[in-house]
Amino acid sequence: MRVLTGITPSGALHIGNYFGAMRPAIEMQKDGNAFYFIADYHSMTVITDAGKRRELSLGIALDWLACGLDPKQCVFWRQSDVPEVVELTWLIGSLTPMGLLERAHSYKDKLAKGIAPNFGLFAYPVLMAADILLYDTNVVPVGKDQKQHIEMTRDIAIKFNQNYGDTFVVPEPEIRQEVAVVPGLDGQKMSKSYGNTVEIFGDEKAMRKKIMSIVMDSRTPAEPKPDADRNLAIQLLKLLAPEEVSADFENRLRAGGLGYGDLKKALFAHYWEYFREARQRRAELAANLDYVHQVLADGANRARQVAGPVLQRARRNCGLE
Repeated sequence: MRVLTGITPSGALHIGNYFGAMRPAIEMQKDGNAFYFIADYHSMTVITDAGKRRELSLGIALDWLACGLDPKQCVFWRQSDVPEVVELTWLIGSLTPMGLLERAHSYKDKLAKGIAPNFGLFAYPVLMAADILLYDTNVVPVGKDQKQHIEMTRDIAIKFNQNYGDTFVVPEPEIRQEVAVVPGLDGQKMSKSYGNTVEIFGDEKAMRKKIMSIVMDSRTPAEPKPDADRNLAIQLLKLLAPEEVSADFENRLRAGGLGYGDLKKALFAHYWEYFREARQRRAELAANLDYVHQVLADGANRARQVAGPVLQRARRNCGLE
């Protein structure tokens, strides 16, 4: 069973990304048939600075490798290093109804936010479908909010198969019910668009300041806090500290006597320790970029070994060969 995930280089990764997507994906690589790519073509709908795209794409590679992605256990590459995906986008896009693309939630959401429509934004689901279909993908892990993307890919694959004969594997979504929804520093879902993130590889001084600036209520340390489980620092601590440690802090907060300042200091300490090995590994990788580029090149070669025959099958079936 082949599993595929794309990672768009749109900014510094944060702990919401880690617990919501990165850690589950890294655990999946143990099955030996996981495909992970850096979606730099997709980033072109939002990033128009070439230097920024290179920087973010390399940063994504460093982050994922530092956090445990193992190129010996999975296939890891940069999307633009497999040009077959662009040709397949045209082949399947030529059969994709306009109405299907107009119904895309992501397209409508961006228009509602005032983002000027362009071809890339409109055709985004077709490129995404090509990403999936090009590798005979069986399963695509997604959150509930991304289910439509896979449904559209299935519609496109089925329409192509009906028109040109059996060509593509029709993928299934794997809806991860257990995905952690990590709260941001303001209590909303952690997101770069909200400016409420705790970066995985942030500067120590800046991250300490961020965490110590979390706004709490006006109750004194001595007052019992019966709603301690709803405290933002406690919720984050449960992700970053051993269970017995987070439970102890929650009980102390509930009983009264624990100051918010001490709680936030403990949160920072456990956050900093949690990613200590990853920070060390990232520094080593950043000092050996030749290795990182070789990992991506090797991954692209392995991806193309799968993509080539699939594209040839699609070309032959639709009469281009």
